Amino acid sequence: MTTTEQAEPAPRRRRGRPGYDQSAILRAAVEMFNRRGYDATSMGDLAKELGLTKPAIYHHVTSKEQLLGQALDDALDELTAVVTEASREPGGRSAYERLREVVRRSVEVLVAHQPSVTLLLRVRGNSEVELAALERRRWLDDRLAALVADAVAEGALRDDVPPALVSRLLFGMVNSLAEWYRPDGAYDQAMVAAAITSIAFDGLAKHET
Repeated sequence: MTTTEQAEPAPRRRRGRPGYDQSAILRAAVEMFNRRGYDATSMGDLAKELGLTKPAIYHHVTSKEQLLGQALDDALDELTAVVTEASREPGGRSAYERLREVVRRSVEVLVAHQPSVTLLLRVRGNSEVELAALERRRWLDDRLAALVADAVAEGALRDDVPPALVSRLLFGMVNSLAEWYRPDGAYDQAMVAAAITSIAFDGLAKHET
C-alpha cells in the first residue's frame, strides 16, 4: 500500500449483543408472555431468557407494560386498517363483497401476527394498556356489525341473526386459528381463508323461499 492510499475504516460495532434489537426483544417478550403469562413474567425473566442484563433491555424499552402495549398494537394495527378500509366509501364494491374481504384478510393478519394475536385474546382489562386494547376490539366489532347490517340491507345476507352476533361469530372463527393453526401444518393460509369464508357466508346467505 502506497503512502497515498488509506486503509478502509473498520466497520463500526453494533451496540449490545448481535441480534437483540428492540424488535427481537419484543418477539421474545411476546413468546414468554404467551408461555408463562404476562403477570408471571418479569423483566428479569426476560433478561435471563435473552442472556442480557436488565439495563440492556431498558436501553430499548421503559417497562414491561410498554412491551405489552407494543405487542397489542402489533396485533391490532393491521386489522384496524383492514376494517377501516372496508368501512369507507364502497368504491363500486357492495357491503357483502367488502365483508367477505375483511374475513379473508383477517385470516392473513392473524397468520402474520399469530403470537401477538394470541396474546391479545388473553388480555382481560387488568391495566390501562389492556383496557385500551379491549376498547379497540369493541370498535372493530361495531364496525364489522355495521358492515353486516349493510349487507343485510342489500338483501345479500339473511336477516334473522343480529348483526352484532354475526360480527362476533365471524371474528370468533378467525380468532380460533390462534389456538391451532401452524404455518408448517397441513393447511396453508389461502386454504384456511377460503374455507372460513365459504363456510361462514354459505350459512349467512339469504335463501329465497
